[in-house]
Amino acid sequence: QLQASGGGLVQAGGSLRLSCAASGRTFSTYNMGWFRQAPGKEREFVAAITWTTSSTVYTDSVKGRFTISRDNAKNTVYLQMNSLKPEDTAVYYCAAGRSPSYYSGRDYGYWGQGTLVTVSS
Repeated sequence: QLQASGGGLVQAGGSLRLSCAASGRTFSTYNMGWFRQAPGKEREFVAAITWTTSSTVYTDSVKGRFTISRDNAKNTVYLQMNSLKPEDTAVYYCAAGRSPSYYSGRDYGYWGQGTLVTVSS
């Protein structure tokens, strides 16, 4: 029900925009999040946007470089990634949830399949 896309290979300093399109249900009343998992590492929170006020939160390592946004009319959430670094290389997952919190994977009940982002130095 969540389809992530937009990943690819980019040089350090470049940009990518990830999209997460929802189908089968409306996610306008869900918090939406992005997580990532680098090779050999645990999945980590990247960013989230609430459904109530579209407030956004980010992990410290991406603040000022990544922007999460949502278009409820299109049932889609985006992650604009600028000034990419090699350490941003990971599989990126989008997720939807209704928990009052949004930093943990346990706060989300729906997950996309992931899209690979590779940043070369």
